[in-house]
Amino acid sequence: MAQKPSIPKGTRDFSPEEVIKRNYIFDTIRTEFKRFGFQPIETPSFENSSTLMGKYGDEGDRLIFKILNSGDFLKKADEKALAEKDSTGLTSSISEKALRYDLTVPFARYVVQHQNEIEFPFKRYQIQPVWRADRPQKGRFREFYQCDADVVGSNSLWQEVEFVQLYDAVFSKLKLEGVTIKINNRKVLSGFAEVIGEQDKLIDFTVALDKLDKIGEEGVKKEMREKGISEEALDKIQPIFNLSGSFAEKIEGLRSILEGSEKGLKGIEELQFIQNAIEAMPLKTAKLDLDVTLARGLNYYTGAIFEVAAPEKVKMGSIGGGGRYDDLTGIFGLKNMSGIGISFGLDRIYLVLEELSLFPDTVTQNTKVLFINFGEKEAFYAMKAVTKLREANIMAELYPDSAKMGKQMKYADKRNIPFTVLAGEEEMNAGKFTLKHMKSGEQTSHDLNGLETALK
Repeated sequence: MAQKPSIPKGTRDFSPEEVIKRNYIFDTIRTEFKRFGFQPIETPSFENSSTLMGKYGDEGDRLIFKILNSGDFLKKADEKALAEKDSTGLTSSISEKALRYDLTVPFARYVVQHQNEIEFPFKRYQIQPVWRADRPQKGRFREFYQCDADVVGSNSLWQEVEFVQLYDAVFSKLKLEGVTIKINNRKVLSGFAEVIGEQDKLIDFTVALDKLDKIGEEGVKKEMREKGISEEALDKIQPIFNLSGSFAEKIEGLRSILEGSEKGLKGIEELQFIQNAIEAMPLKTAKLDLDVTLARGLNYYTGAIFEVAAPEKVKMGSIGGGGRYDDLTGIFGLKNMSGIGISFGLDRIYLVLEELSLFPDTVTQNTKVLFINFGEKEAFYAMKAVTKLREANIMAELYPDSAKMGKQMKYADKRNIPFTVLAGEEEMNAGKFTLKHMKSGEQTSHDLNGLETALK
């Protein structure tokens, strides 16, 4: 018995309609990337494991798909790790490559490797798939596309301002209203750790805090306790869970909490700059909101961090995120190269647009006219017309087989093709074509030029 075909969990096939809708999002994002001055690059789907491992924290490292070495991979396996069934120790000896987890670390590798060919500051965009060994759920897949834009070689906070504007420009073009761009600063988070005396547990602190929207305040505190953060420290940071009000009011609340932390106050200063700029140049669709519990659990962020929330009426995780990373290229040997980048979550944006019925009707338009095939001579006559219509940018096709007319009409109907053309012996003798509107059933006769005009 033949095996039933299937695909791995967390991956998907896409129908023609889905691909067309996805391309609509890609094209919108790509257009705005180019309008803001970003240049395209591409990197391999897999990298050396050493490039990726250790860049995303322990949780991120566990989600990286490893690729087994070619050939007899067990031949060079660590025998001790194999005997002890130590998967962590074994992996490094049987897997030297891995599928990329995101586009940012490969971009940092690209910058270092091609630094002599690049003009800095370098603004790049990249639209490619990434892979994560995560648990599949709504809006979370193991294979998905990221749409990234980054700038390296500039410390200017105007870059942060531009990225807020870029998010707003894309969501405005997609007609997606009610989007919230959440912003925080890792310096603020470092300040929290400093004032509670837990600087050595900064990563544990931020990873737990980043889960606030998933596990709630008590869940976050429970995880912090498990990581060794004291009850006294938790009492000191309690005010951050209660901060509310406008952006300015939250800033003032932060000042009182972080008055003893120079680094924390620097983070507040940077947030204030971004807010002042956006107030002077108001956003079209999105709203900028200060979220002091936003942490984004990636180790490489050092300054501003962003996360984009879908409209409240849609139950969906973040649809974008990013931040400032001062030290990322340093891990590959290029020091003092500050960068900042953001990413759009294509798959989640698709689900949001679908749920809110925001895809324009014109997006899914396909073939405009189908020529009915009456036989070899008629098909030849029709195909010459098809060729001319295509040259005029009209999507036209000929049904390939001389099948029953009912079957051909049914095919056009199922594919939502709005027009069919009948060209039998009578039309051929007169040099004409009969154009049929599929919904109304109306039929009109035209020569080739008239047919082109009618279809336009």
